[in-house]
Amino acid sequence: MTRLSFHDEIRKNKIKSFVLMFFMIGILIVIGYIISLAVDPSYFFIIMILSIIISLSYTLISYYNADKIALASVKAVPASSTHHRQFISAAENMSLASGLPIPKLYVMQSEQINAFASGRNPKNAIVCVTTGALEKLNKQELEGVIAHEMSHIANYDIRFMTFAAIVIGMIAIVSEIFLRSLWFSSSNRDRENKSGAILIIVGIALAIIAPILSNLVSLAISRRREYGADATGVKLTRYPAGLASALRKIKHEHVSTEDKHRFPKAVAPLFISDPFKKKFTSMFSTHPNIDDRISKLERM
Repeated sequence: MTRLSFHDEIRKNKIKSFVLMFFMIGILIVIGYIISLAVDPSYFFIIMILSIIISLSYTLISYYNADKIALASVKAVPASSTHHRQFISAAENMSLASGLPIPKLYVMQSEQINAFASGRNPKNAIVCVTTGALEKLNKQELEGVIAHEMSHIANYDIRFMTFAAIVIGMIAIVSEIFLRSLWFSSSNRDRENKSGAILIIVGIALAIIAPILSNLVSLAISRRREYGADATGVKLTRYPAGLASALRKIKHEHVSTEDKHRFPKAVAPLFISDPFKKKFTSMFSTHPNIDDRISKLERM
């Protein structure tokens, strides 16, 4: 069995994340260029300004309030020094290992093993775990989970995914405005011209495909960041078996349908594993295959 270095895994996942991000920016540039050829360039400039303003405003409001929104949506409460001592101790240990300040700690009511981190930077970060995680995980497993979540904080994954959301928002808004403009206005170009008609058709095709493709790329980035957090978590604990064992318990646990309703779909991508326990991982998944994650950890 080929051994893996967590340093190599961290580096490879960072590179792949940035490659995917640049690919998404490339999608925006291509659709912008084609649409600017298909319509009046000055009109397209207005579209771009509007898309930037709308996308930035919406995303940055969410960015600066992400932790509050996430905590409120799952009805989390602050961790108690009396009842959640093991959780607090694990966070303190990982804070020492990572050199990060101890995040604000929260607990949400749920029988399944899960956790998430949020916050725009290490000074404004939170980590939330389920009651199921505190009840079912031993010390090493819980530390592995906390290390994974604090790795998201250390790697500035929230900031990275926020930038991805801004680009996706711009692509979606540019596409929507362009498609609507075809219904409500006519181009200054002579659309009877063969080349002009072809550009319009290409522009329409791109406006439909680009938002779908950019979302798929964003999901791929999300999966890469999970692999990256696993590897960085191993760097903090130097004990990959802890996180691997926690993921194995997550894989085999049976959670009621009622408990799954405690997890809003908008917050689901933040968790260490898919809270809806989908049986199959695909290009539409926010999380990588759990067996693959365990396999990588066992080889580190």
